[in-house]
This record gives sequence, structure tokens and C-alpha cells, in this order.
Amino acid sequence: MTSLDLWHQALALIATVAAPFLVVALVVGLLVALFQTATQLQESVLSFVPKLAAALIVLALAGHYLFDRLTRFTTAAITATTEERGS
Repeated sequence: MTSLDLWHQALALIATVAAPFLVVALVVGLLVALFQTATQLQESVLSFVPKLAAALIVLALAGHYLFDRLTRFTTAAITATTEERGS
């Protein structure tokens, strides 16, 4: 595994890990914006708290899977790096 392959896998993993949080925050933000527009209630806390709650729910539901992916990649990257330097 070359350094370029490692960077490519790292960027793909970053996108995979960040995507659930970004998608959920985007959807919740859109729903809150629609609610704020409909009720004409422009409170900044109202847009922050639901996004935070949604991110925590995603973390609770998918955190184990995402942490496992990060751990497996880190182990593979360290192993590949030490093998590359050893030869």
C-alpha cells in the first residue's frame, strides 16, 4: 500500500464518517428553518439545540460502527506504514 493509497482511503473514510452527521444536521436544519418561517419565531437557540440533539442521536445509533471503521483503518494504516518502512 503506497502513501497515496493511504491518503485516498483516509479521505474516503472521513467522508463516510462525517456523512451521517452532515446529512442529519442538514435535514434538521431545514425542518427547523421551515418551522421558524411558518411561526415567525427567529430564536437562535431553536436552530442549535435540535441539531445538537440529532447529532447525539446519530452518535448513539451509529457511533459503534463509525468507531469500528476508524479503528480498523488506523490499525491497517499503522501496519502498512511499519511494513513499508521495514522493507
